[in-house]
Amino acid sequence: MEAQLLNVKGAQVGQVELREAVFGRRPARQFLHEYVTTYLANQRQGTANTKTRGEVSGSGKKPWKQKHTGRARAGSRRSPLWRHGGVTFGPRAGRVHLDFPRRKARLALAQALSAKHSEGAIVFVESLALEAAKTQAVAEILDKLNCAGRTMLVLDAPDPKLALASRNIPDLELALAGDLNAYSVLRARRMVVTRPALDKLNTRCASLPDAAVRKGD
Repeated sequence: MEAQLLNVKGAQVGQVELREAVFGRRPARQFLHEYVTTYLANQRQGTANTKTRGEVSGSGKKPWKQKHTGRARAGSRRSPLWRHGGVTFGPRAGRVHLDFPRRKARLALAQALSAKHSEGAIVFVESLALEAAKTQAVAEILDKLNCAGRTMLVLDAPDPKLALASRNIPDLELALAGDLNAYSVLRARRMVVTRPALDKLNTRCASLPDAAVRKGD
């Protein structure tokens, strides 16, 4: 399968070959949901913490005798049933990492790219190199490429000029092809992928089988 290759002015300068295994898959909603849920869970800092009855301040003395008071039995002022007592089953500090196999992560990335490509939300360009770090130049490129809203520029290597010129544009994100994941792809409304970045994406997903592309993953 092929796609148009544009320049920064939005004019077609050629064609690029897209691998079926990367851009021609049929996305599985449940599989992508599994990846996104795992990814977001691993982004949590895990700093929420509550005190148990053994950690809150207070006396350990029995408030009143066990029997013949007309009151319910009580053994501690730090009981979770009492005001200022401990918390039962509250969150505890500690980062929990959920594993997601790398091969499945690459498959999720390929499915997300396929979904965006089928929507016509991916633009392939020859290069995004700038002569000077000017925000206006990046804004003009986005306008020529018809990229409005949340847009992600995918590069093969860091570009200091482009990063400096892009930081004041809202809803614009820069990403490297080697760090791209399915969540960031699904989150973007439009994607601009350079030709070298496309080669890196094909390399990352080279181990994925071409079979079962049409039959579903």
